Amino acid sequence: MINAAIVGMGWWGQTLVESVSGNSNSNKIRFVAGVARKATEQLEAFTGEHGLAFVHDYEEILADPKIDAVVLATPHSVHADQVVAAAAAGKHVFCEKPFALRKASAERAVAATEKAGVTLGLGYNRRLHPEMTKLREQIGSGELGEILHCEANMTFPNALYLSPDAWRASRDETPCGGLTPMGVHAVDGMIDLCGEIDEVYCQSFRRAVAVDADDTTSMLFRMKAGMSGYLATMTATGGGFSFQVFGSKGFVRLEGMTHIAGAPSEERRKRCFGTCYFKPVKGALQSWEADQVDIVQAVLERFADAVNGTQPFLISTREMIHGAAVTETIVKSAASHQIEKVV
Repeated sequence: MINAAIVGMGWWGQTLVESVSGNSNSNKIRFVAGVARKATEQLEAFTGEHGLAFVHDYEEILADPKIDAVVLATPHSVHADQVVAAAAAGKHVFCEKPFALRKASAERAVAATEKAGVTLGLGYNRRLHPEMTKLREQIGSGELGEILHCEANMTFPNALYLSPDAWRASRDETPCGGLTPMGVHAVDGMIDLCGEIDEVYCQSFRRAVAVDADDTTSMLFRMKAGMSGYLATMTATGGGFSFQVFGSKGFVRLEGMTHIAGAPSEERRKRCFGTCYFKPVKGALQSWEADQVDIVQAVLERFADAVNGTQPFLISTREMIHGAAVTETIVKSAASHQIEKVV
């Protein structure tokens, strides 16, 4: 059993804890402590309910020999420094996405964990859903033929409710609107299924939200393997998710939901995928409903397996670094209004 500390107990940090405790009890990983700067009444109730020691100082957690791993649900810009500090303390570390906003930061964090010999995990939990596994197998087997294009849409209304002092309202923390809170999941999916991304064009702007942040962002990609890609995110409309892969023998479309503020924890964890479709070039449209799988618990348990050496983590460090490079390039393209190469 891995004893972990949750660092950052906002709504997503609490979701991570709930995925492996209570009715969702895991036999692989458990949270025994939580780190937050301020002890609100709600947080004190939460830590009490889940049996967590409340700690204000990250350094205190790193010095605690009873803690095997830290799980970071903190602002994006501090991820790399926190990973480096955890590695120096000999702690395994699971980092919520995005791993880093710049390639150099990702490289520094990976190098620190490799030097320390600790396990590094990253929260792209959608990779573990059975529908993504099936799609990966369909592509690999040639069932979809030559892959032409992949595309995704991810939307939610959350930015309509942000207060100006929220860290998620900062352009430094969430450049290009919905890219970092949700769009990076789709980018990771494209990297997983279609390989590394070669070039990017992005446009991003604000239309409806009150805070100084973009709410409408669209991205065009060209993969190194030759296929194209497209991603749109919006943070000021109804919630929804779709992911499609088009091949010369047919296309697959996966539909579902995004993490909408105020939705129940179990819904956020289990209902990311819903109705799915396969349309072959010849033949009728097929549709089915995806299984409801707790992908948040699944990715934490896969991290625990990696810590214990029973199987490797599902995302390679090369992919982690490349994902950060793509994020950096998307932001660069939005500013330059030009096609930018991923380097």
